[in-house]
Amino acid sequence: MMALRRSILPAALATALFPLATMASPQPQQDGSITHTSTDNSTTATHATDLPRIDVHGGYDWRKYVKAKLVHQMPEVDGTLITVTKKTTVTHLDRQPTVIGNNLDQVLARTPGILVSEQPTPTQFNLSYRGIGNPQESEFVLVMQDGIPLEGDWIGFPTLYAFPMTQSLSQVQLIRGGSSLLYGPEPAPVINLVSKRPKPGTPLRATTEQVVGEHGLYSTYNDIEGSEGDWAFRADAGYVHSDGTRRNDGSQNRQADLYLGYQPAKGQLWWLDLHAISAVSGDPGRLSYTQWQRDPRTVTTPYNRDWVNRYQLVLGHSRDFGQDWHLDAKLWFTYQDLGSRSANASLPSAPPPSSTTLQDEQFRTIGTDVRLRHSWGHGNAFSVGAVLFHGDDPFRQWTSTDLSVDRGNRTGTPRLVQARSSDYASVFAENVFRLPHEIHIVPSVRLEHERIAVDESVKPSFLSRPLIHEADTRSVPLFGLGIGNDFGHGNETYLNVSEGWRPLRYFDIASPFSNLVPGHAAALSKSLAWEAGVHGVPLTGLYYDVSLFWINFRNRLETQYLNAVDVIEVNTGDTRHRGLEGQLNYDFFAPTALAARGEHLEAFVNASLLNARFVHSSIAGQVGKVPAFSPRYLIKTGVTWRNPRVKLSLTAVSSAAQYWQDSDQSYGSGSTWLPARIPAYTVVDLASDWTLNRSVRLLGGISNLGNRRYYDRVWQHGLEPAVGRTWYTGVALSFE
Repeated sequence: MMALRRSILPAALATALFPLATMASPQPQQDGSITHTSTDNSTTATHATDLPRIDVHGGYDWRKYVKAKLVHQMPEVDGTLITVTKKTTVTHLDRQPTVIGNNLDQVLARTPGILVSEQPTPTQFNLSYRGIGNPQESEFVLVMQDGIPLEGDWIGFPTLYAFPMTQSLSQVQLIRGGSSLLYGPEPAPVINLVSKRPKPGTPLRATTEQVVGEHGLYSTYNDIEGSEGDWAFRADAGYVHSDGTRRNDGSQNRQADLYLGYQPAKGQLWWLDLHAISAVSGDPGRLSYTQWQRDPRTVTTPYNRDWVNRYQLVLGHSRDFGQDWHLDAKLWFTYQDLGSRSANASLPSAPPPSSTTLQDEQFRTIGTDVRLRHSWGHGNAFSVGAVLFHGDDPFRQWTSTDLSVDRGNRTGTPRLVQARSSDYASVFAENVFRLPHEIHIVPSVRLEHERIAVDESVKPSFLSRPLIHEADTRSVPLFGLGIGNDFGHGNETYLNVSEGWRPLRYFDIASPFSNLVPGHAAALSKSLAWEAGVHGVPLTGLYYDVSLFWINFRNRLETQYLNAVDVIEVNTGDTRHRGLEGQLNYDFFAPTALAARGEHLEAFVNASLLNARFVHSSIAGQVGKVPAFSPRYLIKTGVTWRNPRVKLSLTAVSSAAQYWQDSDQSYGSGSTWLPARIPAYTVVDLASDWTLNRSVRLLGGISNLGNRRYYDRVWQHGLEPAVGRTWYTGVALSFE
């Protein structure tokens, strides 16, 4: 594999990035002849040769098959993005019932391989893929909205604490191999959330959605959009309240968005996006397995609370130039504030803690992403771009004897004060070459540079180490190569080999709560991923995508506990992840006349079969063990009936048992015991939209239909019970 990177990839990249555009080539003419042009220092001669007439007959309409494939995958060249030979999956949210309360199992039911580690409250979102890294706060998955990172700080603190209400989204895009070459840090994949946008000519219209449900659920979502001449706009506002299933489990989530677009001429678009998300939630605490078995509603932290505020402004420009050039440019500003109040856990019968810690983390980030695509030859495309990003992220803590201290209260004793900053820059390029016999080759290159720094002025009083003043700089080259071949009617084979990496975080260069003197940061974690598969639409209504994958993840960075206080971040070893991922969708009504009337009955199933192991480790006895959160199978299936009046879906997610820590061992003893494995589980959801007329739509659904008692999120402090069976019902009114 290293030989491949050092020989084949650079050679292919050199060919891609410096095409011999000056070579003479035959040019087809409108009359069917070919003009040959020869050039020397003095004369230019043109000779026309008549070719015999060829009549072509056949029923193959490639446009029909491309349109059918785009229901399930991204376009091969999507604006400035080249996604051909990269495995992609697209979920069109308007083809399924409305998702209430950001039920991610429903949102991602048609997205193969994404593991959701459920947290009932809306202040953290935990996702992982193919066993690479702990799903805690989705640190190993790059989640974006409209191509812009949703993380707190993309580089220094890549955690997911905010997620837009799914009613405001049109698509969920999943990109596997080559995702790091398209977007940057994190091994794979990229989950890109695409916001709703008004189409040209959209009349002024508004919708209000009112939903109530179990555990005090109240959800409202309201939007208005329209276009007039060169201008278009969309605005929305949403609010979700829930009492939760345990005491101190209540939450409130607010969202507001504004989009303004201006098209001064054909092929040009200027736009402004404003996103605001605010969430507040109690934290009832994690449980031991014994506590969960006895009473999953037990509360261990009745005073703890979490707050999230995120505001983002995006300025964008898209433009088609002459000579088949296209530009996409974005400039964004983000402010995110994470607040928490946390005291030690204790059972209701025990005395309360004597103090609590009030924490505030702010993230002020700015970034720009500029991409340029040139279409040349017959179906070839060249894409080049650059990204710049800066984060200013102060981190502060106070201690207080008031267990219910207000978030904005700063009268407590300062416990920790750090100034943190991150800088990131990259340049990248790739090209798709269309060759004879429907073969296409996509070489890619990306050069990454990061710098993170931590300067500490206050440290916890129980530590004896000096104050932290650390910085680290890394530069990373990434290479990729994709090969594909179209065959038959709408089928394609693909092979993708690509590199990815995980950036160093603030905690990686210096732990703020350890007594150890900071030293050199650990080596970078890098991945090399191979994926080979075939997908297509061989029959009307049928789509399939099946692939084999092999990922080598080197220099895994993990936290090691040396004692009750001291931890270090070390490279614990290398893991290998291999398996099969498949997807099958079939619309039973597509081949019939019912489809012309908008009637569809679609069944789907997708599965990820995973074999993951440690192949090298500095920890004795670790080689051969299964990495945490690597279930042998993850199966999602369902059936959806939809027509102009009804959307009705029954979906299920089934996961194999999985270890929750890399040691594959249980944790604690007695009342603190946690078993080594998270048990297997299957959860079924039912959701529906019923349109009565142009103005009224009824909503209803049941989550966890079988009332399965389970959990799939565990940390060393305990497990979090998943929510049992819940229902909701409501109405949506539309006005035009």
